[in-house]
Amino acid sequence: MVNLGQKLLKKAQKIIPGGNQLLSKRSEMFLPNFWPAYYNYSKGCVVSDLNNKRYYDFAGMGVTSCVLGYADADINKAIIKGLKKGSMSTLNSPEEVDLANRLIKIHKWADMARFSKSGGEACLIAIRIARAFVKKEKIAFCGYHGWHDWYMAANLGNTKNLDEQLLPGLGNKGISKSFKNSIHSFNYNDINSLEKIFKKNKNQIGIVIMEPMRFTKPKNNFLKNVKKLAKKNGAILIFDEITCGFHENLGGLHLKFKVTPDMAIFGKALGNGYPISAVIGKKKIMNFAQRTFISSTMWTERLGFIAGVTTLKKMKKLNVQKKLISLGKQIKKGWIYAANKHDIKISISGLDSLPNFRFDYANKKEISTFFTQEMLKLGFLAKEALAMTYVYNNKIIKKYLKSVELVFSKINYYHKKKLKLPIKGPLKHSTLKRITF
Repeated sequence: MVNLGQKLLKKAQKIIPGGNQLLSKRSEMFLPNFWPAYYNYSKGCVVSDLNNKRYYDFAGMGVTSCVLGYADADINKAIIKGLKKGSMSTLNSPEEVDLANRLIKIHKWADMARFSKSGGEACLIAIRIARAFVKKEKIAFCGYHGWHDWYMAANLGNTKNLDEQLLPGLGNKGISKSFKNSIHSFNYNDINSLEKIFKKNKNQIGIVIMEPMRFTKPKNNFLKNVKKLAKKNGAILIFDEITCGFHENLGGLHLKFKVTPDMAIFGKALGNGYPISAVIGKKKIMNFAQRTFISSTMWTERLGFIAGVTTLKKMKKLNVQKKLISLGKQIKKGWIYAANKHDIKISISGLDSLPNFRFDYANKKEISTFFTQEMLKLGFLAKEALAMTYVYNNKIIKKYLKSVELVFSKINYYHKKKLKLPIKGPLKHSTLKRITF
């Protein structure tokens, strides 16, 4: 049977640079030449490809955005109602105020909110506001914060500076040289690396932006020490919770760690897949948004606000995050069992609601590609990193873990026999690799 997704992708690559809009959705990141690539419909945790083949999604649930599942009935009902009333107008939608109130109520340390449509935009908005307030140019960062020049400028001095933050191979093509030496990276759970930045750039670091957690839990009061150091040096502390927010608890992960920033950024899970992102913060800082130009027509579009409000209501009503944590623990336990049973070396990390594992072998890329290939045959979109969703249940997870066991047993067989894994196509890659035709 012809893979219609791959057939369409080849056409797309001729008219769309890279073939699509998001690096994290490129087929080459999963299973080159064989990944379904496009979907016909998605509902719950099931995705149907262009060949009408159905898969359970254990590959991130819309890049961690759909904690309530795909095409949630309550959100869609609210969206349709709002659509009939008009999604755009010369006037503003009242849902904008409603969403701001709800976010501030959850995060009692914050006083004000601004909105946009994507995570990268929200990061840029936060940086602009913070710079206007603090009047210092340089930034210290830890983690992944989007594609804009202010962040990518870290690679102007050394094209590998961002390699350890999340994604290697990003380079510095197209980045304005005027940002050179303005942004400096520090390492998670290494307070000394941040201290060195402040010491080397005395009285010049105005912003510290970081993810409160991605893979490793904070140790030795790391987040509290970052906050103290930022305050001591007169820098604004921004927590980027685009990925982790609303997965582990209702609100930012920083609430769980009991460390409040000056500003925080949310997206993805906030709208359960609909385009909405937010920047919240203290009034004295946020009001500087009025002293610099930050404005966009589509930020006022109604449906994103409706999705955000409805998502927050449902999360609170169903205590969604409690289930996400429970399911994640179940999966981590299943991975350990399968690995021990079939003598597979893996390392497990991440939040319980955003669990992931890694194959601990020299040829881990080869094993990872084989894992995705074999799981696809068994009806799963799968990789080593997952995002828990409320629509998973014990039956689905049991089926997933049984499939993981089967694939692990195959990996063990080929490894012990010292045979090459039977991979149909090229190996997956995890870098910004140019797609050629």
